[in-house]
Amino acid sequence: MTLHLPDAGGGLRTYTPRTEPLAVTTAANVTATTDTPLAPLAPLVSRTVYSAAHVVADPYADTTPDSPAAVDWDATLAFRRHLWSHGLGVAEAMDTAQRGMGLDWTGAAELIRRSSAEAKAVGGLIACGVGTDQLTATGTAHPYDVNEVRAAYEEQLALVEEAGSRAILMASRALAAVAEGPEDYLEVYGHLLRQSAEPVVLHWLGPMFDPALEGYWGSTDLDTATGTFLEVVAAHPDKVDGIKVSLLDARREIDLRRRLPHGVRCYTGDDFNYPELIAGDDRGFSHALLGIFDPLGPLAAEAVRTLDTGDVPGFRALLDPTVELSRHLFRAPTRFYKTGVVFLAWLAGHQSHFTMVGGLQSARSLPHLARAYELADGLGLFPDPALAESRMKNLLSLYGVNQ
Repeated sequence: MTLHLPDAGGGLRTYTPRTEPLAVTTAANVTATTDTPLAPLAPLVSRTVYSAAHVVADPYADTTPDSPAAVDWDATLAFRRHLWSHGLGVAEAMDTAQRGMGLDWTGAAELIRRSSAEAKAVGGLIACGVGTDQLTATGTAHPYDVNEVRAAYEEQLALVEEAGSRAILMASRALAAVAEGPEDYLEVYGHLLRQSAEPVVLHWLGPMFDPALEGYWGSTDLDTATGTFLEVVAAHPDKVDGIKVSLLDARREIDLRRRLPHGVRCYTGDDFNYPELIAGDDRGFSHALLGIFDPLGPLAAEAVRTLDTGDVPGFRALLDPTVELSRHLFRAPTRFYKTGVVFLAWLAGHQSHFTMVGGLQSARSLPHLARAYELADGLGLFPDPALAESRMKNLLSLYGVNQ
């Protein structure tokens, strides 16, 4: 059986789907929709690996793009159990969960509570995003100051700690808007780290993921910004579990991780260069906290288990071929990568529909989605290739592409 897929030039190309998925290690009797807690596979050893996870929208909710997110909690938590079942950690309420792009703080708070309780039930690793998105602004007006930004961070940090999860201090649009220079970042982050109950992960998200974060750490010059970032870490090394860097610049990440205090980890967030950064070199390596590990979950876990045995070439042989798909999903405008992530979750059978909070399923073109399907199918990512093919046909038919 073949499919006629649209390409970027306006034509159609013929594609023959594969018939068998890639064989990976799985926990016994695991399904994506099970209602019972699952015991995950043995933890990954050589690297700490988090998958930033998407949320599943409620397709029957009567919503508009500006209304609060309506989440299908059963399907959302089932997907997290899927990731835990493979030994991966879950990075919750992050950018991949449409934080600030459809999921507001009220929804994120509920997500954190539910996922943290689920993690405790199954013994899964979890860390949750702490931000300031309860603060809002209209136009160029920012009706808050640095003290209110700090208080918003404190509110969210308290909720995550009460839920029993590790905190990820996310980059703040509000702080970027009102900070007058590096000293404001040093003061806010220093205050939060001093009061945090446990070591946190510091998150540097580049403007390619969120244009509102341009000039974070007080400068548009990345070398200057890096200096401020490292100053925060160096002042509180006992309160920083690690840093998560999403700048899509492998050279800069390697330089940054070599300058970290002893014991502070670097979690790569580079969805373009992750295999080489995780593999590392003779001077160190990166752990991982990646959005691309949402669709790559089982394959990514298999690769890291191979790395656990010391087999670096085997690790690269599994993970290197996935980079083309990742670079496709994260192509500019990068912030819309979530559309491709949810699309692949639908094709893989992790949810019954391709609907997103805020209507974001419309953020990528049909040729873009078709290429994502082709690349993912070629990697063997779909547990049931026939189901993925059938769903792809339905989507093509909806767009008027007859088979």
